[in-house]
Amino acid sequence: MQPRFNLIDVKPCFKAFQLLSRMLALPMVAVALLPVARAQSDSTSAGPPPSDGGFFPVSEVHRGQIATAWTVFTGSKPEPMQVEILGVLRGARGPGQDMILAKLKGPKPEYTGVVAGMSGSPVYIGNKLLGALSYRIGQFSKDPIAGITPIAQMLEVKNLPVTTQWASAAPARVPSATPSASSDQPAAVPLSPMNFQAMETPLVMSGFHPEAVRLWQKQMAGTGLDQIAAGGGSGSSKPDSDGRFGAISPSAIASVVPGSAVSAQLVRGDLEVSATCTVTYVDPKQLLACGHPIMQAGTVSLPMTTADVVETLASPLNAFKIVNTGDAIGTFTEDRDSAIRGVLGVKPHMIPVHITVHGEGADRKLNIEVVDLPTLTPQAILVSLYDSLLQNNQSSAETSYHVTGAVNIEGYPPSPLDLWAPAGDQGSAQLSAALQADQSFALLYANGARQGAVKAVDLDVDTIPRRAQVQLENARLDTGNIVHAGDSIVIEATVRPWQQPARNIRIPIRLPHGISSGNVRLLVSDAGTLDRALNPPRITNRNVDLETALAQAQSQHPADRIFVSLLLPDAQAGINGQTLSTLPLSMANALEPLRTAQDVTLSGESAVVAGQAPAGGVLSGFQLLSLHIEPGGGLN
Repeated sequence: MQPRFNLIDVKPCFKAFQLLSRMLALPMVAVALLPVARAQSDSTSAGPPPSDGGFFPVSEVHRGQIATAWTVFTGSKPEPMQVEILGVLRGARGPGQDMILAKLKGPKPEYTGVVAGMSGSPVYIGNKLLGALSYRIGQFSKDPIAGITPIAQMLEVKNLPVTTQWASAAPARVPSATPSASSDQPAAVPLSPMNFQAMETPLVMSGFHPEAVRLWQKQMAGTGLDQIAAGGGSGSSKPDSDGRFGAISPSAIASVVPGSAVSAQLVRGDLEVSATCTVTYVDPKQLLACGHPIMQAGTVSLPMTTADVVETLASPLNAFKIVNTGDAIGTFTEDRDSAIRGVLGVKPHMIPVHITVHGEGADRKLNIEVVDLPTLTPQAILVSLYDSLLQNNQSSAETSYHVTGAVNIEGYPPSPLDLWAPAGDQGSAQLSAALQADQSFALLYANGARQGAVKAVDLDVDTIPRRAQVQLENARLDTGNIVHAGDSIVIEATVRPWQQPARNIRIPIRLPHGISSGNVRLLVSDAGTLDRALNPPRITNRNVDLETALAQAQSQHPADRIFVSLLLPDAQAGINGQTLSTLPLSMANALEPLRTAQDVTLSGESAVVAGQAPAGGVLSGFQLLSLHIEPGGGLN
């Protein structure tokens, strides 16, 4: 019969340990660590330690220490994993910004490796918080080695004041009206496989068409927000009693502990874009997460939600957590170099966007809210509108789009939108419509003189199941070109819709009674030609102020009409986006010195709209006609 031993009977002598290790078929070191392992198991069964248990200083960190990290692999409950400290890299994150190097241990992290979405996972030595898993080396590393951001660096973000001025003052990038492969964003510098880089925050785009996802990736290339992961949306898409999305859930706030997964929403509602990482520190009012920035945008206002991890996908190229965002718990207010800070129970400031797509069938309505952040807002609206046009049964390669609506800015009247994107051979009409609408929005949103917040963006889209292109072929005077002041005359224009028979449009106009005798030109044209005649392009280094941009938006003429304008030999001035026609010579002379110092244009010919008519589509082309005004009254 073999002898039995209890751990309490084992004396600290080498032979006894050797004999016991043979009997249990365990390494001698494992036997020595059994009490430690049991103690760790008992301490971790209750969940991660609270954040008020103290902090472990970097000065006491050394190689060989065993720590415990907490993260969510599936569901919403954090799980422990062992961490072996390898050392401290002095200044690895910048001057005075140390990084702790560690190896993850255990069946799950050794199988999955370092996972996108794991950033922010708290690391404890004993019950003291050391920092957050936040960095990795390369993508094909066989060992799950990670960098830890020390908690002292993260606490600097916690102590920043909470501000209500959410929007950044940085200028937004105004998108081009035409698709282009070029970008004014700096190209991403390829990293060496041996360089440290922040663990990605997996970006989930819920409800988006693949083409819209590709557009987002192109627009956000090089920003860290172009890596898209699988996942789903949240229950926060239901509007609150005040009509806004994301009602705060007290029970969800109570469920958040160190190691919980949380998401920052960039777009929410019927469509959703969100980034997910892990909570490092929690107190009754706020939390810290990620251990690195999402965008390093500074002061932000991003909806903060819980997240449920459906599965952790292992991949040597791109391991990530597949998540569903959950209930709203507050607002992320800081996006800084060492952490993002969220305030619990506070609602964010967002921009409501309402899109209605009309067609032959039922209308499709999308209600979303987008982040108010210059580096993201125009792109979010662009991709959301593009997606709404792609996921529509009325859309086809031969569909044209007419977008109307308004941008509502606090303290100003609504700025109207009226633009067309006819189907054609120059690319996607859906993309053209989205780019034009987004460019019009960005000119107002990015204006340096804007002080009021954008209250809402309302867009109505009419789908036209044909190429809505119309060409002006000819124009003529129906009654001859010898007329008198005050006469009524008729201009007959011949237009040809795309692949349809030509048709004539009759446009009656009345000549002014005070028109001078002599030769006068008539301009029969599309809206673009008329707008250029009324407000000639001007090369200037000065940015257009908000009042000028709003006035220009108000004065744009509809592209689906044909216009007849008198070109009179009188001075015309453009001031702050408004056109003053038939000016007295004395006023024109007074405005002349302001041409270089102010937004003033002067012309020796005034364009005065005398008549217009529907063109049946987007008109292109113009014709010039000559009139001879004889002195005396006319027959009419």
